[in-house]
Amino acid sequence: MSQTGMSTNGRVVDDDADKTASAEQLAELRTQVELLTEENDRLRDSYTRAKQTQYRRSALGLLAVGTVAALGGLFVPTASTVLFALAGSGLFGGVLTYYLTPEQFISADVGRDVYAMLAANEAALVSELGLSSERVYVPVSAGSDSVRLFVPHDTEYVLPSESALAEQTLLADEAEQRGLALDPSGTRLLASLESTLRGSLADSPSDLASQLSDALVEQFELVDAAEPDIDSESGRCSVAIRDSVYGPIDQFDHPVVSLLAAGFAAGLAVPVTTSVSGETEDAQDVVVTLRWDAD
Repeated sequence: MSQTGMSTNGRVVDDDADKTASAEQLAELRTQVELLTEENDRLRDSYTRAKQTQYRRSALGLLAVGTVAALGGLFVPTASTVLFALAGSGLFGGVLTYYLTPEQFISADVGRDVYAMLAANEAALVSELGLSSERVYVPVSAGSDSVRLFVPHDTEYVLPSESALAEQTLLADEAEQRGLALDPSGTRLLASLESTLRGSLADSPSDLASQLSDALVEQFELVDAAEPDIDSESGRCSVAIRDSVYGPIDQFDHPVVSLLAAGFAAGLAVPVTTSVSGETEDAQDVVVTLRWDAD
C-alpha cells in the first residue's frame, strides 16, 4: 500500500515538474519571438532610414553643385550661360530628390515571394482545369488596360470574341474556344510605362521592342539586360534576358514576359503568343520569344 502510494505521489510530482518545465519553455519561446520581432522591426526601420539618408545626401549634393555653379556664373561671365544652366538643373534636381524621397521601401525579395505564390496558384488552377501550355495575350480594345491573357483548353483553338474575353473568366461555350481569360500582370506596368512616354506606345515591332526592353531595364529594373532581336516579316521578336529580379521567367504570366507580350498586343493590336527557352532555373540567360500574325 505504502509503495503504491509512493509511486503515485512520484508520478504526480513528475507530471507537475513536466508541466512547469513546459510552461517555462513556452514562456522562453514567446520571449524569443518577441525579441526577434522587435529586432526585425528595428532592422526594417534602420534600412528605411539608411535609404532615406542616401536619397537626402544625393539631394544635398545636387543642391551644392547647383549653388557652386550659380556662384561661378556670377564671377565668370564668359561661362555664365553654361554655369547658370547647370545651377538650375542642380537646384531643381536637388529639391525634387529631397521632397520626393520615398517613405517606404519594399525589398525585391518581398515582391518575388508574393508573385511566386500567386503564379503557383494560377498554374495550379490551369493544371486542375486541364488547359494547354499555350499563352495568348489578346487586345480586346484600344489601350494597355484592355489586354487579356487567354489560356486555351486545346493547342488547336479559336480565339473567343473580344466581348467574351473582356467579360468572362472561364470560357466554356464552344469546344474550340474553351479556356481561361485573365488580366495579365504586365498591363499595369504597361500603363505606367505609357504615362512616362512623350507620345503614345509605338506601333512598329522594332520601336516597341526598344521601348519595352528599355523599360524592363531602366524604368522597372526587373532585369539587368534585355536585348531584342526582331524579324518583322515573320512576326517574331526574341528578347534575351539576363538576371531576372522576379526569379525564373518560365513561371505563369511572369511580369517580364507579360509586359513584353501585353505591350506588343496593345501596340500592334494583334494577339501575341509567348514561349521561353534557356536557363530558366537561375534566370541568368533566358530568351523570351513573341509571335504574332505578321499579315
